[in-house]
Amino acid sequence: MKLTKGIEQAICIITLLATQDPDIPVASLEIHTRLKGSLTYTKKIIRKLVVAGLVDSVSGNNGGFTLARNCADINLLQIVEALEGTIETYPDTGLIDEVFKDKQAIANQGTIALRNAFSKADVLWREALKTITVQQLLEEALGKKEILPINWNHSERRELLIRKVMKNIYGND
Repeated sequence: MKLTKGIEQAICIITLLATQDPDIPVASLEIHTRLKGSLTYTKKIIRKLVVAGLVDSVSGNNGGFTLARNCADINLLQIVEALEGTIETYPDTGLIDEVFKDKQAIANQGTIALRNAFSKADVLWREALKTITVQQLLEEALGKKEILPINWNHSERRELLIRKVMKNIYGND
């Protein structure tokens, strides 16, 4: 099983929002600029996070996105399922029944046994992801409990643009 690249992007978006001052939404353009991917794909990921109730959309001139809840209440399973839906790792295409059609009773039992084995693994996988919160990941990555907010809307790119405009207007740096 391999998750799509959207999972990593969704985690980056959640991280931006989790480290942002909760009263200041992160602009969608800033999120897109940082992800450096397709704007359409970025919007699609954000929309899935909004629909899942992990992210809130804030409209207006100073709008953008904020976390819908505390990062201690968001776990990896919620992010994975927001993007991928419920993961079932065994495809069960019916091949076992086809290959062993002359032994149908045994084939049925084999299919059931295999389905059960993968189902148990899926439950364990979901439970493991459910225990890991965004808060825990941030604390581990930053090496501290207190996460100081960052205003991601003030990126280097934005600052360079402002300086360039100011130079054009006033003729100095």
